[in-house]
Parts: sequence; C-alpha cells; structure tokens
Amino acid sequence: MKPLIATLLIMTILKTAAQDSQATTVKTTFHRETSVSTIIKADPAIIWALLTNASDYPRWNSTVTSIQGNIALGEKIVLKSTLDAKRSFKVKEFEPTKRLAWGDGKGLRTYTLRNNGDGTVTFSMTERIGGLMFPMYAKYIPSFDASFNAFAADLKKEAELIQSKSR
Repeated sequence: MKPLIATLLIMTILKTAAQDSQATTVKTTFHRETSVSTIIKADPAIIWALLTNASDYPRWNSTVTSIQGNIALGEKIVLKSTLDAKRSFKVKEFEPTKRLAWGDGKGLRTYTLRNNGDGTVTFSMTERIGGLMFPMYAKYIPSFDASFNAFAADLKKEAELIQSKSR
C-alpha cells in the first residue's frame, strides 16, 4: 500500500509542476532554444482562436503590442513586442488546434497544443534561434524567459476566462 501511495503522490507532484513550468533556455555556440509550457483548462479551439487572431493579441497578451497580417500558412506577419520593436515572420506550419510555427532567417517559434482528454490542454511554446552566424549576434538578443512566462500566463488566463463564460 505504501508504494502505491508514494507513486500517486509523485504523480500528483509531477502533474502540478507541469501545469505552470517556468521558461528554460538552453544555449550552445550556434543556437539558443527557449521553451515554456502550461496546462490550460479550456477547449483547444478557444486556445487556437486566441493564437491565430492577430489583431486580438494586444488585448490579452502583455508581451505583444501589435501584429499586422494574417496568421495562416504561408502568410507574412509583422510583430511588435516588448522585446523587439519590429520583426517579420512567415507562418511555416498551421495545423488547427495542434501546431503553429512562424519564423524568419534567424529562428523558428513553435506553438503546440496537446489535448489531454480531461478538459485540459498542454500548451507549449519553443523558439530556436541560431545558425553559423549566431555567435556574432547572440549577445544582442535579449533573454526570452520572462516574456515566455508572461505569454503562457496571459494565454492561460484568457483561455480559461473564455471557457468559464461558455459554460
């Protein structure tokens, strides 16, 4: 009985820890990758709608001041954030309610939604920046950790608010 209780306790701790992980960054000579994930109690369609409605980002997302363009496969978007006044990206992956990715010549940001089958979705966001020239400009790129934490928290808060209103 004690091993069963210990196993259940460990599983509960791991699930709780996974719900709101802090952003982590892994650096090498030729790239940097920042990731964050959180468990959101909302329908994947609600989260997807938030991630793909560019004009609505500034309302719910404290890290984005504006996005111009259409978030759809092959489209170009221009993003202004609290970290960078202007960057252009091309939407490279667009799999509704599952995966979205956009990038430029320096990096790729990927958003992933995994339906957990229990009324929750695991949202993950990863950005990998790098290449042969990365060592020359790496010191000019600010840390994404705080911004990623804020993005995930803002998305979770807004999606769960919308979900609670739809019940």
